[in-house]
Amino acid sequence: MLQIAKYCASGNDFVLFHSFHGADRSGLARALCDRQNGIGADGLIVLLPHESHDFEWEFYNADGSVASMCGNGSRACAHYAHRFGLAPSKMEFLTGAGVIKANVEGNTVQSDLTPPQVINDEIVEDEMRWWLIDTGVPHLVTFDADMENFDIQMARTLRHKYNANVNIAQVQSNGTIRVRTYERGVEDETLACGTGMAACFYRATIEGFVSDTARVHPKSGETLYLGLDNGTITFKGEVKGVFETTWRD
Repeated sequence: MLQIAKYCASGNDFVLFHSFHGADRSGLARALCDRQNGIGADGLIVLLPHESHDFEWEFYNADGSVASMCGNGSRACAHYAHRFGLAPSKMEFLTGAGVIKANVEGNTVQSDLTPPQVINDEIVEDEMRWWLIDTGVPHLVTFDADMENFDIQMARTLRHKYNANVNIAQVQSNGTIRVRTYERGVEDETLACGTGMAACFYRATIEGFVSDTARVHPKSGETLYLGLDNGTITFKGEVKGVFETTWRD
């Protein structure tokens, strides 16, 4: 029997548990994340002991594929680790993209993401300008799309062509950024994507649309606070532990 917890971070939901050993849990991830026959989630996070850091993680998308990084997942993971005594409130842990630092204050969690990298800023698809940015995982970002009509078929085509998540974004008159994201591994639009919001924010700072801090609103409507500090993107927002239960493995 596994003791598991369901978490929600800005609309992304996750199943989490901790273990003493690593394993291939792709099948377990598919079972747990199934919204009809399982718990239902965008991903599975397993926390494991580590010699040099507070812990390391295994991260699986809902389809069982492995992902190097997940921004909202990093915040949910940090809250879980602190809540269950696996790490202090200020912690660092190892992901497939590198070491993440996080700070837990009540239900608010800030993660310092891995350094972003612009891979290509000259992509044109469907008469829109796209940038390919790596914020732990690759993201296509455009500010040219209609935010009210996210073309999912177009996003699905681009996701496979570039092997990247797909984001459309818009800077509002008050300086906030709206973001909608099609995620790999879920293979549909999700209510939020942390690394996607980070990629949109990073492009917006480079192009001068916003300063080095901004509020970002994903499809869930929640508010996230992003900043750029000496090349590191900081990512802050609320996290909610939804419930705990057992699962027969």
